[in-house]
Parts: sequence; C-alpha cells; structure tokens
Amino acid sequence: MKRLDLAARRDRIIALLSEEGELSAAELSGRLAVSVQTIRADLRDLDDAALVQRRNGAARLRQQSENIGYLPRESVARQEKRRIALAVKNLIPDGARVALGTGTTVEQCARLLAARENLFVATNSIHAVCALQNAPGAVVELAGGSVRMRDLDMIGIAAHAFFANFRVDYAVFSCGGLSPYGAVMDYNSDEISARKAIAGCANTTILVADTEKAGLDLACRHAHLWDYDVIVTGAQLPADVRRACAQRSCRLLRV
Repeated sequence: MKRLDLAARRDRIIALLSEEGELSAAELSGRLAVSVQTIRADLRDLDDAALVQRRNGAARLRQQSENIGYLPRESVARQEKRRIALAVKNLIPDGARVALGTGTTVEQCARLLAARENLFVATNSIHAVCALQNAPGAVVELAGGSVRMRDLDMIGIAAHAFFANFRVDYAVFSCGGLSPYGAVMDYNSDEISARKAIAGCANTTILVADTEKAGLDLACRHAHLWDYDVIVTGAQLPADVRRACAQRSCRLLRV
C-alpha cells in the first residue's frame, strides 16, 4: 500500500477513536474495509507513537496532561493540516508581516508560506524557521530564551516579551484543544501565555486547529473561538459555536 494511503488510514483511525471513544480491531476493520491484521499493525504502531492505548481487545486515544511528542503529532491528520496550510497561504499575500506560533499545523503553514515573496516573519518556532529557509526575500526574526527541546520552540518569558516588539499584519497560531462550547484550550499556562503574546501583536489573528482538537477539553483555558478573526479547521463545530462566531464577525473556514 502507498505511504499516503497508510497515513490517511491512520488519520481515519484516530478520527474514529475520537468520535466513538473505544473500538475493537474488528470494528475498525469493518469501518475501514481492510483486514483485522492490517488494523492490528496500525494500532501497534500508533500505540508505539503514544497516540492510542490498547486494552482488553479494544483501542482508545491516550489521555494526556501534556501534549504528545512533536514527531508523533506530525503523523496525525496530515492531509487535513495541509489543507489548513493552503487556506492560510491564500489569506496571506506577498510582502506581509506575519507572526507564527508553534506546532505541527503552523509548521505546515510555514512550508506553504515559503512560496510567498518578501515576507517578514517573527516566530518562536525553530521548525517554522527551517520551513522558511528558501522563502524568496524573507526576513525572519526568532525569539530568544530557553529552547523546549521536545518541540524545538521557545514559550518562556523571553519569548513572550519578544512578540511585544512587533506589529504584524497576520498572526497564525494553534492551540491544544477546542471545548464543545467554543473555549480555546491548552495543556499548560505557558502555552496560553505564548498564544496571547502572538495574537496580541497582529492586526488579523488566525487560529488553526485540526479535527483532533475538537471536543478536547483540557486543563487550561483562555478566550473563545469568536475572540479571533479567522478560524481554519477541518472540524464540524457545534451549531451554537458557529452562530456565536458569526455574531462576532469571526470568519470560519472549514477545509
């Protein structure tokens, strides 16, 4: 099977477990029209990547107080993240000033923005800097401070002060989760402080979130979806959340 097919199937396994809570290998086999042996191999690899947990013949998503490692996150909803990145690229013109946050979805946005010319970018993500390496005419400012080695980013006090030095056209950032009632969630207070700093330096704020973030009610909360200008996601948000966004002129782009 082609690598893309493998990635798409595993994205779908994650989505089904997010929707159903728990499914057996046989149930997943029936939903995805592949053999039980294939599903068991997928679940074994997803378990090794700390994405799912197998117990008593069934699989469920792991529950975490800390986000999973960066490399395993890259494999989750890969195609959706690319669609999100394309939508973000279409929002940002050549010559724009942009603040980029951290995370795998934002890194995908940076990869597509590298086709834009003469960008000014301020970021606290080393991954984003690498993605922009060949962007024509780009000027990139990187936050200082302590590096969070797991994610190759900076989210401490120095990074927060860094974004206060800039005024940009667009800020692109992600979050840890989206509660069912529209609150924007994160794993810890440092993540929230970084998001506030990035959003605070921009004329237009763009929150990016893949489907796996929907319904994820984490420990730390700050703001709601409708407090931002644009939401780019593949998730089908609840009707009352969509109405609240429309009432407050928050643009929802579902990819």
